[in-house]
Parts: sequence; C-alpha cells; structure tokens
Amino acid sequence: MTVRLLKIFLLALLAVGTNAFAAATQTRVDLLLDHEAAKPGQTIVAGVRLQMPEGWHTYWRNPGDSGKATEIKWDLPDGVTAGAIQWPVPEKFESEGFFTYIFRDTVVLRVPLTVAADAKPGTVEIHAKVDWLECQKTCIPGSANVAAKLSIGDDMRNSADAEIIDTWQKHLPATSHSVAVSADWEGETDNDERTLVLRVQPPAGVEIADYFPYFDKAVEIGAATKLESDGEGRVTIRKTVLRFGDSAWPKSLAGILVAATGASPPAYEFVAQIGAGSAIASTPTTTVASSTKAIVSAQPISFWKALLFAFIGGLILNIMPCVLPVIALKILGFVQQSKESPGRVRMLGIVYGVGVLCSFLVLAGLIIGVRLGGKAAGWGLQFQSPQFLVLMTILVTLVALNLFGVFEVNAGGGVMNAASQLSGREGASGAFFNGVLATILATPCTAPFLAPALGFALNESQPLWMVVVFFLTIGAGLAFPYVLLSFEPRWLKFLPKPGAWMERFKNAMGFPMLATAVWLFSLAAPRFGRGGYLWLGLFLVLLALSVWIWGEFVQRGRTRKGTAMVMALVILAGAYAFVLEAKLSWRAPEQIAEANSSDSELVIHGVHWKRWTPDIVAKLQAEGRPVLVNFTADWCLTCHAVVEPAIENPEVQTKLKEMNAVQVYADYTDTPEVLTRELQKFGRAGVPLVLVYPGTKDAEPMIIPDSVVTTVFRGGLMEALAKL
Repeated sequence: MTVRLLKIFLLALLAVGTNAFAAATQTRVDLLLDHEAAKPGQTIVAGVRLQMPEGWHTYWRNPGDSGKATEIKWDLPDGVTAGAIQWPVPEKFESEGFFTYIFRDTVVLRVPLTVAADAKPGTVEIHAKVDWLECQKTCIPGSANVAAKLSIGDDMRNSADAEIIDTWQKHLPATSHSVAVSADWEGETDNDERTLVLRVQPPAGVEIADYFPYFDKAVEIGAATKLESDGEGRVTIRKTVLRFGDSAWPKSLAGILVAATGASPPAYEFVAQIGAGSAIASTPTTTVASSTKAIVSAQPISFWKALLFAFIGGLILNIMPCVLPVIALKILGFVQQSKESPGRVRMLGIVYGVGVLCSFLVLAGLIIGVRLGGKAAGWGLQFQSPQFLVLMTILVTLVALNLFGVFEVNAGGGVMNAASQLSGREGASGAFFNGVLATILATPCTAPFLAPALGFALNESQPLWMVVVFFLTIGAGLAFPYVLLSFEPRWLKFLPKPGAWMERFKNAMGFPMLATAVWLFSLAAPRFGRGGYLWLGLFLVLLALSVWIWGEFVQRGRTRKGTAMVMALVILAGAYAFVLEAKLSWRAPEQIAEANSSDSELVIHGVHWKRWTPDIVAKLQAEGRPVLVNFTADWCLTCHAVVEPAIENPEVQTKLKEMNAVQVYADYTDTPEVLTRELQKFGRAGVPLVLVYPGTKDAEPMIIPDSVVTTVFRGGLMEALAKL
C-alpha cells in the first residue's frame, strides 16, 4: 500500500507540477444564472459551466486516486449568499491501475444563491473564481474569474440559460429515496488497511452498479469496487479503506450509490453508520461551495506526515510578508553571483543554508531549555523578551541604513555583505548572516502546514530530539530554494545582468527593511511603559546620526577622519548610556502592566471582545451562546494581515450578531504558559488559531483552517458559523 501511495503522489506531482506550464488551459468556463431578475427573499440557481475539448476531463468532489476537485470561491454582493455545489454524478475512469471520478465534454455545477429579504433593489454583479485541474495525457491547472448580472426587484424573470441549468438537475443524485444501506467492517485489523462491506437493498426495478465515496481527510476509500448481487436486487459492495497515520477509523460514511447506465435518477446520495445495521440511507449534511473545510478538534497526524508538513511550511515561509525584505536582497545576491564561478556560487548557497539551520538549532535549543525548566514552549517564544525586540529593532534599522548607503560594513579593508551590501561581492559572512536574518524574521509568521507540524513537535509528550529534527526540517524548507539555485547556476542566466540598476534597487529595498524596523519598534517600545516610544525612538535617531557621521566622514571622507570617528563613537556611547541604560533600563526593565489589562472587555477596530480566561468558554456555552476565540499576538503578522481582516469583515460581524455570539480575545503576545497549553490541546504551538464553539454545553469547537489569503480564511470561518 505504501508503494501504491508513493506512485499516486509521484503521478500527481508530475502531472500538476511538471505540466503546470506546459500549455494554455483547454477548458472554457462561464457563469450562468437561471433568473435574470429575482425578488428579495427568493432563491435562484447559478451554474458554473465547464466545457472541455474532446479527450480532456475535469474532476468530481472526490477526484479519486489522483486529480483535484473543481473549486468555486464566490465574491458576492451584500444580500446574496451561496449554498453548496450540487455535484452531478461523475464517470469512473481507470488508467494504468488508477481510478478517478471525472467529467467529460461539458458539466454544469449548480449552486443555489439566496437573495436576502432586506436586499436593496438594483442590478448587482455575481463574481466567482473557479479553479480546476484538466487532464488528457498531461494535466494543467486552470483558473478563471467569471461573472453574471442579476436584477433585484419586484419580479422573477427566467434567463436565457434557465433551460440549461434545469437540464443538469436530472444529472444529480437523488437525496430523498428509500434505498436501505448497512455498513460493516469485514474482520478485525491491526494495521492501516481493512475492508468495508456495504449491503444495499434498492427499490424494486433499481439496479445498483457502484459506490462512489465522498472525500474523507482521515481515510482513503479505494475506488476499485468488488460487487456481488444475489439475483433479487440486493447488492454487496466491498471496498478497501486505508487509514492515514493515527486517525480513528470512521464511524460513518457518505457518498452516492450509482445506478445502472441510463437510469433515472442516476444515483442515490446517502450517509450510513458503520455497524449500526440496515437503515434507510439518510442524506449527508450539506457542505458549502468553498473547498475550505472547518474541522472539529485537532486530528492526530503521523510522524512522517508531520515532517513533510514541516518542510512544506518552511518552503511557504519564503513568501510570507515577514521574510520578503530578505528575499528581495537574496535575489539581488544571485544577480551579483551570476558572473562568478559555479564553485563560489555553490559555496555561498551552502553557507546561507548553514546560517538558516544554525539559527533554527538555536531556536530549538531555546525551546528545549524552556521544556527542561518544566514550562510549556511555543513558536515565537523569543518575542516575549524586551531585550530581543530592542536588539532586533537596532539590527534591522542598521540594515536599512546600510541599504540606503548611509554607511558600509567593513572587515579587513574589504566590503562585506551584511544581508544588504549587494553592490559589492557577497562574502561567506554576508551569506551566513542572510540566513540568520531570514530565520529571525520568519518566526513571527506561521505558514499553512507549519501549524500542525509545530503542534506535533512541541507537544510535551514528544521527546526533546523531536524538536531538533522538526526545527532543522523547517529550516531546510526555508533554505531549499536558494541552495537549489546555487547548485543550478544555469538558472541564474535568466536573471538580469549586473549593472547600475542594482545600486538603485538596493536603495529601494531599504524601505521594506525600514518598515520592518518600524514594526519591531512598535512591539518593543510598549514593553518599557509610557516613555518607551520617546526614548527608544530617540536612541534610534542618535544611532542613525552616529552611523551617518561614520559613513560620510570616516569611510568616505578625506580629512579629519579621526575627529569624525571620535564624534560618532561619543554619540553612540552617550545614546547607549543615557537612553538605553538610564532611561529605559533595557537590560532589566520594570514589569509594565498593560493598560486596562484588568478589564474583562476591550474594543479593537470597532469590534467588541471579551478577554480570554480558562473558564470563559464554558461559562458562555452554559448561557447558550456560541463563542469565537481568536488566539493572536502583536508580533504575529499573519494574525494582522489575514485573520483579523477576515473576522472584522462586515459579513462576518453581522453573522456573529445574528447568532448572539461572543468574541473572545486570547492575547499570546507574551506567550503566557496557560495559553501555550491551551494551544497544545488543539495540536498547535503558536498563533494564529481561531476556534468556533457551538452554544451548547461542553460542545467541541471547530478549528478554522489556516490560509495566507484573507478571503479564503473568511470563507472557512463563514462555513463554520453556518454549521452552528
């Protein structure tokens, strides 16, 4: 089975990755509406039509052994909401031992759209982004933005496409029927594979030909089917089920029972409890059109899956906003290296990777030290230290000034790149420092895949060596693209040739680095009380003055270099002694209480929150109120850039008010141990994390899936709220 999974993985990787840019997409996509005019309070039907040339196909909601389900992400006007995709019955396709569920030629995915009773009259535009995978001998991912106009008013008028959309209703599985289904496991098992047995009693005259399962994250229900009939209509279906990692075996299953060719209806949708005996198949719970799924509680994952997630998470960190300033500089470094010998380019790539790995080893050591001290540790632990924040603010400010050309970093008479001196030759020290800086700036971000991997590694039940292995794997993912480029110097030929533009680009890169310094300053200054902004800001100004004198009169000056050197050092020493030591006491700051920290409520951007306490959720659930809990931190850029805009969205806030829900703010800025342990309950080691609790006593929460896109995260959040 492991070999089979590996084959599937390689097939998907080659199909999607290698051929992603092989050709333009072949599938035509458009958006149809069955009404051109609708009344408030009424529901119409939209249809996303995919038209494929001969020989090409797209995929069902469960693609099978390979492939990718078509996804629809809606951008709807106020007062219009989308329901679930109504999936037609697909074709089962076999190729080289792999089974997939596909659509050929043309398919229309129907989606109900509800116009709110208080919707304002007028013409609105319905927008959707459609993503699909189309395959023939090769596979090409496609994406298209589609739109249609709808008039909201006093009448209902069919559109010219109404007949097309109505026609596709007969291709849907029946949701109300009398098919009886029982499900059981065949024998016991002590491994991750077992046989599922379905016994089906259809109505008289109905012949069941197959069972197409719905997608389940915890298990894979094989597409290959063994079917036996007793000659009187009763059918026994056997399928192999593969369990992933430590997931529990499912207690129920859902899918469609496919009728013989030409039957009407073509299939019967059902849910059956495993081991519960024969019963009339019930209709599955409706799912929304978005592919983003809210899940209940944290599912355990295996070691190897978590390790893979750690590597992928490290890769994704390269495109997170925290690391982008360093990435731009690294690209410039490759431009400069393109004229150097391949051996030197490879050496610098390795040194950069070593810098990243050494930095992650230091972070792992910090985590292990905290664990050995008997405390819980989480991602971003270093950001609770005011000293760390001050040093990082100073360091990044110096890097920004260096990029602006205010001063240079000299060592032994030569120019050394300090993660920014790209106008000269990048040296080993600069490459190593680049790796260190990239690691430090990456820690405020938590990328998709990274959260469950960190939750696995930092769980207190795991041995300490696990922390080292996972942190090195994350570092390997972060460093991988640049090490790979350094070992393939031919790819560097596609970069622009070195020239005067590099100096201007280097100066321009000073601005995002300066923005990073401002962000770090905003985190550091409040740790020193009301005077923190003034005194830390004054120190940075004096620091900038000192390095300007050094660069202008010591490094580039011709006379009185000694006098300028003394002035620069005196200003710097005075700023340190008077500001950092005397005014800020930065090495041993007084414990500053957060303003109004004793208050149980706070308002942020107009949104009312209750502060998190260990018992607040239980109290609110006992009152019958749904609860949204937002685990966040001041230093978490993903929280501010993705999660908070999604929660503060008017649509989300309106939904929460309609539900009488309470929003709870769990502040992880200082990484309090009680919150670290709370995060670990849900398999997380850091923020962001958003939970949605039903208003029922002791009910488990739904975890909103991570995303780096606000609209996708908001879609997952709205889906979870709709299920309450």
